[in-house]
Amino acid sequence: MKIALIGYGKMGRMIEQIAIVRNHEIVCIIDVDNRQDFDSEAFASADVAIEFTSPTAAYDNYLRAFSHNVKVVSGSTGWMKEHGDDVRRMCSEEGKTLFWASNFSIGVAIFSAVNRYLAKIMNGFIQYDVEMEEVHHVHKLDAPSGTAITLAEEIVDGMDRKNGWAKGTTLEADGTTTGSSMHDDDKVVINSVRRGEVPGIHTIKYDSGADCITITHDAHNRSGFALGAVLAAEYTAEHSGLLTISDMFKF
Repeated sequence: MKIALIGYGKMGRMIEQIAIVRNHEIVCIIDVDNRQDFDSEAFASADVAIEFTSPTAAYDNYLRAFSHNVKVVSGSTGWMKEHGDDVRRMCSEEGKTLFWASNFSIGVAIFSAVNRYLAKIMNGFIQYDVEMEEVHHVHKLDAPSGTAITLAEEIVDGMDRKNGWAKGTTLEADGTTTGSSMHDDDKVVINSVRRGEVPGIHTIKYDSGADCITITHDAHNRSGFALGAVLAAEYTAEHSGLLTISDMFKF
């Protein structure tokens, strides 16, 4: 398979390594200093483009790729609220293909399935309240993480007494704290921590006062995310439309 990379930071380089090991060809690499290469023959020859950039750049990257009929796999978050309807229309009405996920880790996909199942169980036990904490490296710009938001939305879908999520506190690496953990009872509060070079830890806690049930996913490094992105590209090459992890993994 021919793959184009959009974004060539730590994640892009790791995706490149895994893709080559899996016998794929990297035909084009686009970063901030060579965006004109979107219009190159090399980019247009790609079966799939894998995109890991920023919320401000992602949507335009999709448009540039779609203009050359290149399918896209993307892990960029933060664009859905403003551009989600347009992307869904392009995929459903114009034949474009986007595989989007807030997290491509296979472990997170399994964790997400457990999260959905547990939320449905806990829907019947109103004495338990739920909250979440996500921990990431100090370079991460958004809080809460896209993965935490996705997990919280899954909880809301499974619990009648929750109708949304709320941003809680953020503990920065310098020890300062912003935000508040005080929110309405019908919200899933997500607290954030920024520390060192942590790839990602997501913890969901159900507390009744009498006891506590906790589930955690702790990423040791970024390799699981990179492998998942390449697996998603392999899946996307054979499928079309607006795709996500639940299409690839039938848990």
